Amino acid sequence: MPPPRLFAQVKRFASTIVSKPMPSKTHLHAPLPDSLFPKGYVLTGIHSGIKKKPELLDLAVILSTANGPATAAACFTRNAFKAAPVVVSQEVLQRSGGGRRMGNGARDRRAPRAPPSALVHETLVMSTGVIGQTLPIEKIIAGISSQATAASARNLGSTFEAWERAARAFMTTDTFPKLRARSFTINGKEYRLAGMDKGAGMIHPNMGPPAPAPPAVGVDLRGRWSFNSISVDGDMSTNDTIVVLANGAAISDSEIQEEIDEEHDKTAYETFRDELTAFATELAQLVVRDGEGATKFVTVSVEGAPTYEDAHKVASRISTSALVKTALFGEDANWGRILAATGSIPLSAPLDPTRVSVSFVPVDGSSPLPLLVNGEPEKVDEVRAKEIVSAEDLEIKVELGLGKESAKYWTCDFSYEYVKINGDYRT
Repeated sequence: MPPPRLFAQVKRFASTIVSKPMPSKTHLHAPLPDSLFPKGYVLTGIHSGIKKKPELLDLAVILSTANGPATAAACFTRNAFKAAPVVVSQEVLQRSGGGRRMGNGARDRRAPRAPPSALVHETLVMSTGVIGQTLPIEKIIAGISSQATAASARNLGSTFEAWERAARAFMTTDTFPKLRARSFTINGKEYRLAGMDKGAGMIHPNMGPPAPAPPAVGVDLRGRWSFNSISVDGDMSTNDTIVVLANGAAISDSEIQEEIDEEHDKTAYETFRDELTAFATELAQLVVRDGEGATKFVTVSVEGAPTYEDAHKVASRISTSALVKTALFGEDANWGRILAATGSIPLSAPLDPTRVSVSFVPVDGSSPLPLLVNGEPEKVDEVRAKEIVSAEDLEIKVELGLGKESAKYWTCDFSYEYVKINGDYRT
């Protein structure tokens, strides 16, 4: 029998950290107007037999139907062990040196009736699942081919429902389909963006363009501030992929298609850049909000760094600290763990502890709560600190005092549910 003191400690721990219900995520998915979705694409989600339950969609098909070819740009995981679909899609893009033109107009519209092999060099593929397990390729090919029949082709559409089916088709441990669409105007012309993503575990992307392709500003640079700035568990997937498609379907035959570039129209370029960044960030944040077992959505802001890279590295380290994430789950304002994570990363300039400050920032707009100011601990209002860390959304702000650069990361907590999901993943 353990000593009474040890028994008391164990009992106190067990009664302090308790399991709690997962926050509702129904508000993160709602119907969208069909008018927000880009023209020139049809898509669907079907059950092909990859997943055991017949009611679960498991194969998404996206097809460009514009008169002109679709242009594709992509970034992929930098993990040395790249999944097969990553390798295949990289090869497709590299054959054209980067921006691959996908499809040839009228032939695209007949594509569902063509054998998949006829389009193999014009198709980008993505998949997810247990690493090392072979996908049932025969079922996948049969599923794609099934859309060639008149009866099945009606599933292909451009409505919200069609987009939602596609988004549902590649969910795994996700609890809701992640789908967004928006429109905006530049120089009197309407532009539409639609996107979907998935992910709930093995989330810590570090993506880049396929070498030797040059970086695509719309993908690589925007991903730097969005998908490459999220973490659920600090583990980089072998499958991470971002693909951006544009086919000019909104342009009428009488209109001249104008490229938006920084040299010829800086204002238009910056507007498009900012819209794309905000859109990619919103999609990336949905992944964190649906993190496996997550009960918190946390913004980690690092300011006063010598370079953006320095700020990004510190924000990443805090976001992946198991001690920080478990403290967040326990709603414990343990800022010492944040400080330890901050000091563990080598920077381009030596970190001066006397210039570092840490604070909690509530999302309700009320004033920040200083925890450490210029290296000196503050007398913390524990009641208010508890209120802040008990909220579903909160921000951790770190000032390094070394420069003017900053970076943000988005992360979540570690809960009992995360351990349960990943401990039972293959069973």
